[in-house]
Amino acid sequence: MADTVELARRAMHSQQRLQHVALNVAKFVNMRFDSVLAADVANSDVISIDGMGIVWGARALGLPVETRVTGIDLLTELLALCAKEGFKPYFLGATPGVLQQAAQHVRGNHPSITFAGLRDGYFTREQEADVVREIRTSRADCLFIGMPTPRKEHFLASYRDVLGVPFIMGVGGSFDILAGSVRRAPVCIQHLGLEWLYRVYQEPGRMWWRYARTNTLFAGVLARAIVRQSLGMAPRANSSLPRETSRIGG
Repeated sequence: MADTVELARRAMHSQQRLQHVALNVAKFVNMRFDSVLAADVANSDVISIDGMGIVWGARALGLPVETRVTGIDLLTELLALCAKEGFKPYFLGATPGVLQQAAQHVRGNHPSITFAGLRDGYFTREQEADVVREIRTSRADCLFIGMPTPRKEHFLASYRDVLGVPFIMGVGGSFDILAGSVRRAPVCIQHLGLEWLYRVYQEPGRMWWRYARTNTLFAGVLARAIVRQSLGMAPRANSSLPRETSRIGG
């Protein structure tokens, strides 16, 4: 966490762009079917492990993974950094109500913080140019995007080079957590790697199929990788993805 925060701090001080992505099981699986998402992850400057499934999978393959850096925890640390050093964050995504509640929560914790801007995620493709213009003219130091995958990735693929923001990070559903509309799993459940099950408990109608699908596919990918490793075989590239993504995805 400390290393990641320091990289973000340096980027904001130097005004040199740095893009961060948090990788969990769902994103890992969807990368194998969405080339834009795969390219977004592969081309990011910093890739943090968000989900315990990725931690366990990496360790099973002998990769040196010590810990994870979750998106919501990193966002919390970076907002504290903004308040301390005068950086101005920009929130993009969620509904207008959730966005305002999230910003109010942040201001309550950090009264000195100044937002560069707030923009909900309900805009059309025809309005994208206006949104980009708003972000660029805001002179934000960091941009936190709470739009769903793959919409966020498509947006960044089109506009990341013209946004003019030093640090860019996708935050998934973190605005909902800050706003209090979604509760985060208790710490003991986080340590067990069962946050996904807690999400299903809160939103069974929307989340159960997503996790059933991605967890099953991930288990299959990991099992094949372990078997191939035990047989001394090289990881098999996914021909449907760019070369660099195949290297990451295994």
